[in-house]
Amino acid sequence: MVDTTKIDPLAAQLQATLDKIPAYTWYANPTGGLTFVNTRSADYLGLPSDHPLRLGIDTGAAWDSHIALLHPEDAAETRRVWSNCLKTGSAGEVSFRLRNADGAYRWFLSRAEPLRAQDGTILYWIGINLDIEDRKRAEIELQQMLDLAPQLIVVLGPQQERLYANRPALTYLSGTLEEWRQRAPGSEAHPDDVERCRAIGAQAIISGSPYEVEVRLRAVDGSHRWFLARYNPVRDAQGQIMRWYLAFTDIDDRKRIEDRMRNETVALREDLDRASMFEEIVGSSAALQRVLTQVAKVAQTDATVLILGETGTGKELVARAIHKRSRRASGAFIRVNCAAIPPSLVASELFGHEKGAFTGAVQRRLGRFEAADGGTIFLDEIGELPPEAQVSLLRVLQEREIERVGSSHPIAVDVRVLAATNRDLEAAVERGTFREDLFYRLNVFPIRLPSLRERAEDIPILVEYLVDRFAKQTGKIIRNIEKQTLQRLTAYDWPGNVRELQNVIERAVVLSEGGAETFVIDESWLARKPRTPSNGTALTTLADGEKTLIEAALKETHGRVAGPRGAAAKLGIPRQTLEWKIRNLNIDKLAFRKH
Repeated sequence: MVDTTKIDPLAAQLQATLDKIPAYTWYANPTGGLTFVNTRSADYLGLPSDHPLRLGIDTGAAWDSHIALLHPEDAAETRRVWSNCLKTGSAGEVSFRLRNADGAYRWFLSRAEPLRAQDGTILYWIGINLDIEDRKRAEIELQQMLDLAPQLIVVLGPQQERLYANRPALTYLSGTLEEWRQRAPGSEAHPDDVERCRAIGAQAIISGSPYEVEVRLRAVDGSHRWFLARYNPVRDAQGQIMRWYLAFTDIDDRKRIEDRMRNETVALREDLDRASMFEEIVGSSAALQRVLTQVAKVAQTDATVLILGETGTGKELVARAIHKRSRRASGAFIRVNCAAIPPSLVASELFGHEKGAFTGAVQRRLGRFEAADGGTIFLDEIGELPPEAQVSLLRVLQEREIERVGSSHPIAVDVRVLAATNRDLEAAVERGTFREDLFYRLNVFPIRLPSLRERAEDIPILVEYLVDRFAKQTGKIIRNIEKQTLQRLTAYDWPGNVRELQNVIERAVVLSEGGAETFVIDESWLARKPRTPSNGTALTTLADGEKTLIEAALKETHGRVAGPRGAAAKLGIPRQTLEWKIRNLNIDKLAFRKH
């Protein structure tokens, strides 16, 4: 028999009140031990008529002894919530599945409030369980649908506390749902985006308005991708926000394209600001045709090309021709003058940097390689690249990936590399100023551009083309080219090559009289200063002077042309140029070797 004398008047009053409420109600003692359940709850649980919980008799059982009534998967969370209530004395709420008399489970939302005495002491915990089975089934079905969504879906509470994340979100962010819930807000966002997103979110909680924000989220491998996060509130019948639904759409490719276009715009402005040498390759000489044949062959491949030639021979023009004939023609063509970048900024310029990577790095910046992704990068004056950048460039050529300054995460790039130099890279390798392994990586398909001296038969065609071009630019009419002028232009050796020829003709057109229809140049413009060889004899003819100088250099180097101690290095010209001059001047370099 049950001793009903243990029921005090207040408890009896509570029992009578809770029994009349058309809901599942209960109360517990101050330490949380379940003491009474109303008739509706008892019938659901299948408790006999004399069960202590029906009669409200406190058996002294600890509150967690009743956890056995719950679904095993819900016990831990329920224990955590009610432990916090007992510890803090504050109300609590939790969802769980409760077993009925038939052994089946239904979902309930349980809320407990403390009933206190006048002095604040907790007398009882009063609770109500709301049947939310239908709602939970709908939520589960919704979650199953959300798991199939291609987006990252997140559900937050009224104050944006974490409630749910779909499978794609947990896969991307790594971890279980419970682990994700326990993480600090903003922990997956890029450090540079946290404050901005937090400020926008705080304002949205106040206004209750939907909003969207672009944010970088960290993936499992530690890399970040850009997402467009759209926040939408869901309200109850009274207009109060119950949930925030978030959909994260991957926009990383779009952001990369935007950054690339921004960099391409900068590069385009640089190109527009810099006068081009000429719009097309002009000439029909055999030497030039050999180059064009090589361009046509290599353009259709992705092979790395090393373009060699003296200053002003048109190396960039050939690089652009290769790009335009390639499958990458629709992609970017990014030009980098390696000699024009301070050594300390080469890595940042080529590979980009993260915010705060160094003093002055106030924001993330994409490098030229990322700007050229899908296209071609042209590294002019490659011989001027400092040693540290040579190592990084070698990695790009080998691994096809870069690392921004200030980051340790590799970024894959699909870029074709074209390089150019007027230096003798083989000699630089021997001197130790250029990496041998990088040289071989660049020298996959070398193209040597002939100097203007080597294709003198193209000079009349070039002169005619350039005169017509600059005449149109200045609004002048020039119908003829003076015969003697053409002879002087053809006889001159053009140390500055086509670029020098362009400058001379432009100056002559600008200075020509408005009504003059014949193109002439001042003879003094092409006068060369006589050079003095080591024996002190003045030289007046160019060919004699060059031959004497080359023979003197070969004598000093015992017939050696290449290398740091070779004749080319002594004369300060590329090895290929010296070899051509030796053949053209009929110099026997073997005669200078030691026997």
